Amino acid sequence: MTRYTCLRSVIVLLCLLAGRCLAQSPGDAVCVAEQPGANYFPLVAGGQASPVLVSDSEWPGVKRAAASFITDVQAVTGQLPVMVNKAQKRVVIIGTIGKNQWIDRLIKQGKLKVNDIAGKWETYLIQSVHHPFPGVEDALIIAGSDKRGTIYGVYDLSAQIGVSPWYWWADVPVKRKKALYVLPSRHTDGTPAVKYRGIFINDEAPAFSGWAREKFNGLNHHVYEKVFELILRLKGNYLWPAMWGNAFNDDDKENPALADEYGVVMGTSHHEPMDRAQQEWKRYGKGAWNYETNKQELQSFWREGIEHMGNKETVVTVGMRGDGDMPMTEGSNIALLENIVKDQRQIIGSVLKKDPADVPQMWALYKEVQDYYDKGMRVPDDITLLLCDDNWGNIRKLPALTGKPRKGGYGIYYHFDYVGGPRNYKWLNTNTIAKTWEQMHLAYAYNARQIWVVNVGDLKPMEYPISFFLDYAWNPEKWPAAKLHQYAIDWAKQQFGAEHAGKIAELLTQYTRYNSRRKPELLDQNTYSLINYNEFEHVVKDYKQLEQQAEALAGALPKAYQDAFYELVWHPIQACANLNELYFEVAKNKYYAQLGNASATNEAAAAAKQLFDKDQQISNYYNHQLAGGKWNHMMDQTHIGYVMWSDPKTNRMPDVVTLSPESVSGHQETPIAQGLEHTPKIDGLPADTHGYIAIEAEHYSKAVNQKGISWLTVPDYGNTLSGVTPWPVTASRIKPAAATPHLEYNIRLKDTGTVAITTYISPTLDFRNGGDGLYYAISVDDEQPQLVNMAAKTDSKEWAGAVSDNIRKLTTRHRVSKPGKHTIKYWMVDPAVVLQKIVLDSGGLKPSYLGPPE
Repeated sequence: MTRYTCLRSVIVLLCLLAGRCLAQSPGDAVCVAEQPGANYFPLVAGGQASPVLVSDSEWPGVKRAAASFITDVQAVTGQLPVMVNKAQKRVVIIGTIGKNQWIDRLIKQGKLKVNDIAGKWETYLIQSVHHPFPGVEDALIIAGSDKRGTIYGVYDLSAQIGVSPWYWWADVPVKRKKALYVLPSRHTDGTPAVKYRGIFINDEAPAFSGWAREKFNGLNHHVYEKVFELILRLKGNYLWPAMWGNAFNDDDKENPALADEYGVVMGTSHHEPMDRAQQEWKRYGKGAWNYETNKQELQSFWREGIEHMGNKETVVTVGMRGDGDMPMTEGSNIALLENIVKDQRQIIGSVLKKDPADVPQMWALYKEVQDYYDKGMRVPDDITLLLCDDNWGNIRKLPALTGKPRKGGYGIYYHFDYVGGPRNYKWLNTNTIAKTWEQMHLAYAYNARQIWVVNVGDLKPMEYPISFFLDYAWNPEKWPAAKLHQYAIDWAKQQFGAEHAGKIAELLTQYTRYNSRRKPELLDQNTYSLINYNEFEHVVKDYKQLEQQAEALAGALPKAYQDAFYELVWHPIQACANLNELYFEVAKNKYYAQLGNASATNEAAAAAKQLFDKDQQISNYYNHQLAGGKWNHMMDQTHIGYVMWSDPKTNRMPDVVTLSPESVSGHQETPIAQGLEHTPKIDGLPADTHGYIAIEAEHYSKAVNQKGISWLTVPDYGNTLSGVTPWPVTASRIKPAAATPHLEYNIRLKDTGTVAITTYISPTLDFRNGGDGLYYAISVDDEQPQLVNMAAKTDSKEWAGAVSDNIRKLTTRHRVSKPGKHTIKYWMVDPAVVLQKIVLDSGGLKPSYLGPPE
């Protein structure tokens, strides 16, 4: 440990002990205190705020960030810093290297060392300098290597003093403080690991678009200024704007100008080439969206897009898909598409008067476009290949580790929200940060680091995973799997303070895990077993327990935090607890109707109707009462009554049965559940007393490592507990033999014969170039391991079932020649296969969604 690191650790510890910690960004060291100390810079002290100095020649976006910082300081302390144009006795100097004469002067004089940030991408430092200039006692310097570096430094300090990036979008209040002091340590967060990090506002009707129309008269620059600021406060830099019925560049001419001024890099979605929205073609295009038959018109349309873009910072989408996010015509071929890209680059070069290789571009290998690439289509080396997930959070393809590096690199288009098969999911957050971590770590490990963009739907319900996605993109090394729960705590602390952060983090972790088991839109009365293992009842009880905990925490929080807590924590728990209970009552209704029990049948029908009405009441509260109606329409997404992939126009009450007492022939009520039969242990080993054994993946008896390959537990990843995967994810395929890497599970069996072993595997796809699948192997004792291919082809029936269930259940059969102790061995074959659970059936296993309890 260096002297600097040691000193910084001591300072942080002293702050912790003094109770001075503020709500800094997750994972960041504390650099602000509320009490003075040796060489602390007084940002606000004695009822006065230090003035802020920004050069006239500074980037407009930096000036905007500085103005936001002034507002933030006032919000926290009540003291308004003054913007000045010359140095004062104590001053905060905000500027970009090469754009601020005072910072450049300090560098030249050797009073400010910037070797670790100068010339780097989006890097900043915060440091106080004693006696920087004549007549100036102390200066706090926020210096950036470029304009966004400076902006991030400003917003980092805003977070340190207690202003959450979600202060507007989630109504997170600031805690008032009388004084603020910046510690003398040199503070920086390094250079981002991923160059372009951003979000895609998509599937926004009727929620986001309805809200924007009511509050801002449409998706205009008033909305986007809020979006730009949020992205920058989260240290993102990239945006695909809302596009369903909207055209960012055409709807409001201030939109693109302000994006460039703020410092947000713009792009367009995977089927909107040359910086033109789909809606613009509908408005101004002539003829068919077909390059073979309408080449000149399309070229003219695209040329206008680049002309309007000009020198604004943009990643230009190239290539072409069919109109309306559809595949191109059957006759389209690789030669045609390569020619389209060639012509598009000619347009870019001729309009901008520069080599097109100097203009950032990306080609999205989305859906069928990946097939063109796999069959040999290529684009120039400077174009970023944007690889994609399957729309359900499973990456389809990654670059080969031994492949030739590309100048444009590789990126990832990921989904937190989707409209499409096997079913839409866009109502509430169903994304765990554990799954996001696991998949985006794959991307990082396989060097897809140029662009990370995530589809966030309506934005509003996705606050927590958006924060994690962008924080992880900035520095994946900061957040290994073992620290994911700490991330949840840190994020909760940033929004709500330290006192209840641990409990709130647990609520966030559990509700997202419960929601991820099956998207709400895919739920129905048949999802969970009503009869076996008390499954449906226990799912409902788990949700209701979370709801009770959330309600209790809400009562313990100050009034100022109630809206934020409801939006970020309580509402998704309450809404999904109610929805699961609704389907539970529908399931009971069908069950009792079959038995002919009129009173129980009708009681369940009445309860279901009441819960259906409550669902609307919950949405009404969110829309009309929460934060004084600020978020009206954000909960307009339908989520009950799906019968196909697309959503119904309105929520539809599930069908229930009612019986008249006179029509029933005296059937008596019988208990629904058959008892929760946990796997017992005999002599310390899981035993098949009930005819099955269930073991969570992380509860192995022994982990065998070899040649640098070990086993990693990803906490809170699985449908019921966690996930275990070989590590590192870049390891090569291994043929199981002797002491190759495997997990051992010691068990006890009561009999001989054939047993079935079902492995519960996360629905990861074969992301490598081999194309022959992802394998693991399974064996009992010393038998030959059975190879199992767990990867399904996208758009197949297998894949649809896997993503719907959020699991792949794969069964092998094994012969047992004697009762007593045995060992199940789970073998690594390929990396990145995540095991959640093992279930052995010796004749007593009953069907269920989650499998029997351990």
